[in-house]
Amino acid sequence: MSSHVAKSNLPYDKEIVDIVDYVINYEVKSPVAYETAWNCLLDTLGCGLEALEYPACTKLLGPVAPGITVKNGVKVPGTNFELDPVQGAFNIGAMIRWLDFNDTWLAAEWGHPSDNLGGILATADWLSRTTGKKLTIKDVLTAMIKAHEIQGCIALENSFNKVGIDHVILVKVASTAVVAGMLGLTRDQILAAVSLAWVDGQSLRTYRHFPNAGSRKSWAAGDATSRAVRLALLASTGEMGYPTALTAKIWGFYDASFRGNSFTFQREYGSYVMENILFKISFPAEFHSQTAVEAAMTLHSQLTAKGFSASDIKKVTIRTHEACIRIIDKKGPLNNPADRDHCIQYMVAVPLIFGRLTARDYEDDVASDARIDALREKITCLEDTSYSADYHDPAKRSIANAITIELNDGTILDEVAVEYPIGHARRRSEGIPLLIEKFKINLNRIYDKAQQEKILALSLDYDKLSTTPVNKFMDMLARP
Repeated sequence: MSSHVAKSNLPYDKEIVDIVDYVINYEVKSPVAYETAWNCLLDTLGCGLEALEYPACTKLLGPVAPGITVKNGVKVPGTNFELDPVQGAFNIGAMIRWLDFNDTWLAAEWGHPSDNLGGILATADWLSRTTGKKLTIKDVLTAMIKAHEIQGCIALENSFNKVGIDHVILVKVASTAVVAGMLGLTRDQILAAVSLAWVDGQSLRTYRHFPNAGSRKSWAAGDATSRAVRLALLASTGEMGYPTALTAKIWGFYDASFRGNSFTFQREYGSYVMENILFKISFPAEFHSQTAVEAAMTLHSQLTAKGFSASDIKKVTIRTHEACIRIIDKKGPLNNPADRDHCIQYMVAVPLIFGRLTARDYEDDVASDARIDALREKITCLEDTSYSADYHDPAKRSIANAITIELNDGTILDEVAVEYPIGHARRRSEGIPLLIEKFKINLNRIYDKAQQEKILALSLDYDKLSTTPVNKFMDMLARP
C-alpha cells in the first residue's frame, strides 16, 4: 500500500464552504451580539465554577493521565491545572455543561452553544502564552458569536435528535471551524478541519434517554469541543480533508447518518443566534421546562398563601409544546441526577413541594423524599398545538408552559401560564441583572473576597475586559 494518498480534487460541499467562508470573512458589527456575548461569557464561566462543588465533575478534571505537566499550559478557571489545549478544552467544557445551567438554543434541534467556549478559551489562552498571537477577550467574544451562529443556524431547520444523533455533533463542527480560524489556518486547512468534524459522524443520544440516561450528557460537550481542537491541530499539519463528507453517496453523512436527507437553512450566517440566545438564569433545568418551573414557583406561593401544601394536590396538568413532551415527559424510576434533570414531572414537583429548584435538588438525598415521586405520578403533560407552533416561529421562539392544579377538595386553581422564560431575549432587561447576580454567587463559591472583587471589577467593565489579553484574564481566574 502506498505511503502517500493524493488529496482529493473534488470541490467541497457547499455546506462546508459556507461555514468556512463565514469564519474567515464575516465581520461581526452587531453591538447587541457583543453585549450578549459578554453576558454569555460571564454566565458560562460561572456555571463552570459552580460545577467545581460536585465531585462527580471534579474527578474527571486535570491532565489526561496523572502526573503529566505542561509548561505554559491552559489554565482551568477555579483550579490550579495547567493543561495542553485539547485537555484544557475538555476540562473547561465539562465544567460548563455539568449542571445543565448554561445557555440554550431551541429549534428543530436544541443544544447549548456556549459549550463551544471550552475549545475557544483553551485555544485562545494557549496561543496567547506560547505564540506571538496575543488574543484579547474581544477575540474570544467574536469566536463565541460565530460558534453560536454556526451551531444555531444548522439547528434551526435540521433535527438530529429525530435520527438518534446528539446535538454535540454541532458543538464539534462549530468549535472546529472557529478554533481553526483562531489558529490562523489557511482556507484549505479550515475546509479540511470542518470536513474532518463531519467525518467523525454521529454521537448517539443513548446517554440522554431512558433506560440509559447518565452522566455522559454532562461531559459529552466537553469531549466534543476538545475533539474540535484536536481536529484543527491535525489540519494545521496539512492533513487532508474530505470534500464530500456530507454528500458522498452511501458513505457520506447524509446517507449514512441523516437518512438520506440534506440540510436546509432558514437564514444565512450572521449574529442572529447570539442576539437571541436563551439564558438559564434562575433554574438549572432542561430548557423546555424553564417556564413550567417558573409557573410552579408561582403556584407554590399561591398554595402557601391559601394554607395548602403539595399533599393537598390531586392532579397537575401541564399544557405544553411538542418538543417538551418528546424530550422530558418521563414516567417511572429516575436513576440519577442526569435522569432527574430531564424529567419535567420532577422539575415541577420539587418547586411545588419546596418552593425552589437548585442543582442540589437532583441529588439522591433530595430525590429520596417520597413526596416527589408521589406528586410526579399526578402530573400529566398535554400538547397545545399553538404552543408548538410558537416554539418554531422565528418571530416568537417561545417556550411556553401552563400549569393547572386541582386539589383534593375539588378546588381548581387558576392556570398559570408562562410563555417566555426569564432568560429569553424578550426579557433581557429583567434577566441580565439576575444573570450578573448569579455570576457573583458563583464567584463566591471559589474565590476569596479580594480575588472576587478583582475579577468583578474587570468582568463588569466591558471596555477594559474586551481589551484584556486572554492569558491575563485566565491567570486571574486560576486558583493558587
